[in-house]
Amino acid sequence: MPSEFHRIRRLPPYVFAEVNTAKARARAGGEDIIDLGMGNPDSATPPHIVAKLVEAVQDPRTHRYSTSKGIAGLRRALAAYYRRRFDVALDPESEVIATLGSKEGLANLAAAITSPGDTILVPNPSYPIHQFGFIIAGAAVRSIPATPDEEMLRALDRAVRHSGPKPTALIVNFPSNPTAYLAELDFYREIVAFARQHEIFVMSDLAYAEIYFGDRAPPSILQVPGAKEIAVEFTSLSKTYSMPGWRMGFAAGNARLITALARMKSYLDYGAFTPIQVAATAALNGPQDCVAEMRALYRERRDVLVRGLRSAGWDVPSPEGSMFAWAPIPPRFAALGSLEFSKQLLARAKVAVAPGIGFGEHGEGFVRIALVENTHRLRQAVRNIRHFLAADNAGPAEPQLAEVAR
Repeated sequence: MPSEFHRIRRLPPYVFAEVNTAKARARAGGEDIIDLGMGNPDSATPPHIVAKLVEAVQDPRTHRYSTSKGIAGLRRALAAYYRRRFDVALDPESEVIATLGSKEGLANLAAAITSPGDTILVPNPSYPIHQFGFIIAGAAVRSIPATPDEEMLRALDRAVRHSGPKPTALIVNFPSNPTAYLAELDFYREIVAFARQHEIFVMSDLAYAEIYFGDRAPPSILQVPGAKEIAVEFTSLSKTYSMPGWRMGFAAGNARLITALARMKSYLDYGAFTPIQVAATAALNGPQDCVAEMRALYRERRDVLVRGLRSAGWDVPSPEGSMFAWAPIPPRFAALGSLEFSKQLLARAKVAVAPGIGFGEHGEGFVRIALVENTHRLRQAVRNIRHFLAADNAGPAEPQLAEVAR
């Protein structure tokens, strides 16, 4: 009998688990840990969305099996969102499907369209499911630069010319997790033209579409003429409406890909609980002032964190989108690497962050800091980090935490 199952052997140890184990032990010991590691929104879901859930759950008819594709009203609401936000027309019947969060949709579409040995192009660093959804499905992943610029476009050209077999799909994610990079519509035009020329599907992760801090809202790849011939886009209500635990997301775009995902899901699930879908419909169709308030909240947190860390001697770039700061490790600690540096912040500053190596080998040298605590706690985190940076802390982390984290 094999010591480890085939698909599990393709998954490396989860880097974040090392920090999470140390964090859990510290908290169990009564330590106050400020957790900026996981992108887990802390704000309450807007009251009108919760009220609609409560109303819907009172109807016993909503307690039956739902539909894996999503109720018709929810799919129409997502299509209406794309119309008003991006001026993109979608057919709710053939070009939209509800998913159990964007992560589930990405993984199941990867399983639906991937043959063993396929080559998939994935930015590095990137959100783990972008890579491992395809690895689990049996594909080979080729890393490309994560920046939405000529460097990525040149890498795509090299990948097509030198990969065997030719790539079948490409992942893009802007605003990006973890790097917070934003893409312009002109960049998407280049991507669409390239993908159409080489018959490559594009999977765009737009989960952070509404978290931006400049004057221009992030575009959708589906705004590009011809994009629906090759692209499908994933969105989520988790961050936009502070609904992470509700697990409500969508895929929209290419009808062939949507049909493949629908067929896969028809075997695997009956969709989200109907009252959640009804409440999600209310979120998309209802007043949107809560979205602007959420955006302002993250902007305030960004400013508090970035200004504070810079004043403490840690020069962290100010993100223009997403709910993360992508922070280069201070030069004095660079030799430690992102995992050991994250352990030190946890052990000595009582602040948890995500090590960049967990997002791919090109994430080494960085940590991701999530804006998921209120400004009071962020200022406390900055004070703790300031003391940590001012001390002689470039050695190994405390033995008990380092031992737990191995």
